[in-house]
Amino acid sequence: MSNRVSESVPERTFQYQDSLPPLPVPSLQSSLSKYLDAVHPFASEKEFAATVNIVKKFQHGIGKELHQKLLQRAKNRRNWLEEWWLDAAYLEVRIPSQLNVNFGGPAPYLEHYWPPEEGTCLQRASISTWYSLQYWNLIHTEQLAPQKSGKTPFDMDQFRMLYNTCKVPGIKKDSILNYFKTEVKGPCPSHLVVMCRGRIFAFDAIHDGQILTPPELLRQLSYVKERCDREPEGDGVPALTSDERTRWAKAREHLISIDPHNESILETIQSSLFVISLDESKPYSTAENYTNLTAEALAGNPIIRWGDKSYNSIVFSDGTFGSTCDHAPYDAMVLVSMCWYLDQEIKAAEGKWKGSDRVRQMPHPEELLFTLDEKVRSDISHAKQQYLESTKDIQIVCYAFTAFGKSVIRHKKLHPDSFVQLAMQLAYYRLHKKLGSCYETATTRKFFHGRTETMRPCTQEAVNWCKAMMDPTCDVVDKRKAMLLAFDKHNKLMGEAQNGNGFDRHLLGLYLIAKEEGLQVPELFTDPLYSRSGGGGNFVLSSSLVGYTTVLGVVAPMVHHGYGFFYRIRDDRIVISISAWKSCHETDAPSLFNNFSTSLHEMLHLATVSQL
Repeated sequence: MSNRVSESVPERTFQYQDSLPPLPVPSLQSSLSKYLDAVHPFASEKEFAATVNIVKKFQHGIGKELHQKLLQRAKNRRNWLEEWWLDAAYLEVRIPSQLNVNFGGPAPYLEHYWPPEEGTCLQRASISTWYSLQYWNLIHTEQLAPQKSGKTPFDMDQFRMLYNTCKVPGIKKDSILNYFKTEVKGPCPSHLVVMCRGRIFAFDAIHDGQILTPPELLRQLSYVKERCDREPEGDGVPALTSDERTRWAKAREHLISIDPHNESILETIQSSLFVISLDESKPYSTAENYTNLTAEALAGNPIIRWGDKSYNSIVFSDGTFGSTCDHAPYDAMVLVSMCWYLDQEIKAAEGKWKGSDRVRQMPHPEELLFTLDEKVRSDISHAKQQYLESTKDIQIVCYAFTAFGKSVIRHKKLHPDSFVQLAMQLAYYRLHKKLGSCYETATTRKFFHGRTETMRPCTQEAVNWCKAMMDPTCDVVDKRKAMLLAFDKHNKLMGEAQNGNGFDRHLLGLYLIAKEEGLQVPELFTDPLYSRSGGGGNFVLSSSLVGYTTVLGVVAPMVHHGYGFFYRIRDDRIVISISAWKSCHETDAPSLFNNFSTSLHEMLHLATVSQL
């Protein structure tokens, strides 16, 4: 009987948080042997021998001590990495985060009911905003089903960070302000902020306890748009969020010192549900070519998006959509979950609102007007200038490969993600005639507050296979054998990383303990092979499977001579977004895509040969 009762009670969003296992600390020996395995492909025999010695010395010396201290730390914390990761990966980073750290991406609605079309943007925005508010309400009332891998629940804590969240710059280190509360915990801010032509407006998304309907949202958005169209452009304060972090922190302190009212405006923006950016550009895109939309989402107009906000919903004037999000408070899977929900709901409703057209009496949006002086104006113009120079340098492509997708790959009994990863490496190898250190995101969400681990796809097996593919004397049978070995190794490493048995975060922990204790940086981390193989955030290919849905995004490359490589896999196609820096003359995103397409075809051929 009790079983049937529990089945009928829906699971609550955060119900498993207390029972999730703590993030484990792998053994020192296993991490170091995996590390040696990972750096081997990048070394000559002589270099490798030297690194083996460094690692041995570390393992029996300082490394042993640091590892003991790490185990002590893990005793008192359910996630020994969490604070460190936030600081080292995000909050202490000083480069401008809007272009370098944020993720941006296109919305997929143009593939069904909302193709680019003039005069539709506000109507559509009111509907997409309404669904975003429904999703907020699902989390707020804990009705969003907890995510799982098979039967294993995933940590859902990052979902608290999607709404009502903002990063705030600091002189040495930023911080994250989260104003979100679930219904049981108390009231949660429910206002939206709209940015248009350098001006900022706010209105409440709930009136008399009811979320505004699309017709009501349309009225509020139309009010903002009409005013901005007929009045002069605003001061563009949001551009400050695109500057170098310490500069923005100082500019923000100055802004607050001019007038205490400025601080309350900042508080209104920070605590808002999210930001709606009304963008005048028309980044024409199609289901096969999302390039314009993706580039505009990540690197578009700085005076209408708040770079530090966890979610900016961008409404383009041709009725297409995108977003840009601060990466510090959560990983992309959270946004992907919301956008996939939106896409399915909008598709099911055929892109229309079918409810009541009644619009209740409610206050107009209020304009948020900062008091500025000459210094702030010059800070704004400096921020805009450095942002525009940087965005000129980024190269982004986003294309669909439509020859085949997940169905065909699965039919060959191969893992679709590993398939794409190997094709990416072969593409890089063919284009650059050398190995590229690779990073693929692995999720560690089966652990308490788990985020990610590094999986390093550039294995010796992958390298052997790339060499075989480029060798005219190598026959098809041997190429195929090499490919299958590379697949097996990739799948094995990915499984280990997801189970908390990777080695990159462990090594980072040891490094940070040494730093905290004021010790000399151990030789392991200064060894040239450490950074050449990608360590210390030096991966040439920074990649991630965004999922098996319609949602995709892009992040800038990790290093100047590198690429960002992000993809989603559908039954009949693979959609890829690639970023590179134009000022690096070696790299070229369209060439990598073309080589990638060729690699996919060659791999399918190899997978098919055996079946003949």
